[in-house]
Amino acid sequence: MPLVGTKEFFKKAYDGNYAVGAFNVNNMEILQGITEAAAEENAPLILQVSAGARKYARHEYLVHLVQAALETADLSICLHLDHGGDFEICKKCVDGGFTSVMIDGSKYPFEENIALTKKVVDYAHDKGVVVEAELGKLAGVEDDVSVAEKDAIFTDPDQVVEFVQRTNVDSLAVAIGTSHGAYKFKSEPKLDFERLEEIAKKVPGFPLVLHGASSVPEDLVAICNKYGAQIPGAKGVPESMISKAAKLAVCKVNIDTDLRLALTGMIRKCFAENPAEFDPRKYLGPAREAIKEVVKRKIGVLGCGGKA
Repeated sequence: MPLVGTKEFFKKAYDGNYAVGAFNVNNMEILQGITEAAAEENAPLILQVSAGARKYARHEYLVHLVQAALETADLSICLHLDHGGDFEICKKCVDGGFTSVMIDGSKYPFEENIALTKKVVDYAHDKGVVVEAELGKLAGVEDDVSVAEKDAIFTDPDQVVEFVQRTNVDSLAVAIGTSHGAYKFKSEPKLDFERLEEIAKKVPGFPLVLHGASSVPEDLVAICNKYGAQIPGAKGVPESMISKAAKLAVCKVNIDTDLRLALTGMIRKCFAENPAEFDPRKYLGPAREAIKEVVKRKIGVLGCGGKA
């Protein structure tokens, strides 16, 4: 099957009150675990690649790995650039086979964000590629994204209509209290659902995106820490909140940290229990299975199983 964009994904998700999982890919085992889970659950799938992933694995390798997934799994897959920092990286991905790109102009003032987003939209739409943008600014650190908590800015509902109309963007990442990384909350988790509902009312039918939405499950953190990691106090977005957001116009939910925890925890466990092991297949294989189980769990939370 050929790669697809997100328009049909998001229309069905919006109408069906569920969200599609967007899972970050860095290597073959991660990609295999994700696609195997989506195939078994018959779920639509967004595989997303960050700037850091492109630096690590190279654009060409990642695109061909995704092509292999298309050849081995009967799935609808979108290949998405996560947090494109400028026009050039978005252009390279549009020209290089991606079917969706994100231009992250959230670090710029409102007018500059609009101008940059519109430039990417004009180029991408001409090539049949959809575009995601961001309005508001999430705190946290993940890959090339780093924003101090004091600099985080919730999305202003009054700006959303103007931003969407002037840029003609296809979807919008909003800031309502999530953050990147494993340390999302210092106290009780809280998302601004009133703000999310207000945004949804201002742009009815328009797909919203939730970044920084890993739930950082306690069982995954516990496995990592049991076998030598030092991840104290990690706290993510409760899965009940993710499910609620999926019913309030959020059509795409980004998940990366949970995959990292699953992969790392299993590799650490394998090394601790088999210190003489040095065959990569013997620890990357179980890690791939751990990724698969996490993705199946997330598909259940998002409600997108059986929606492919």
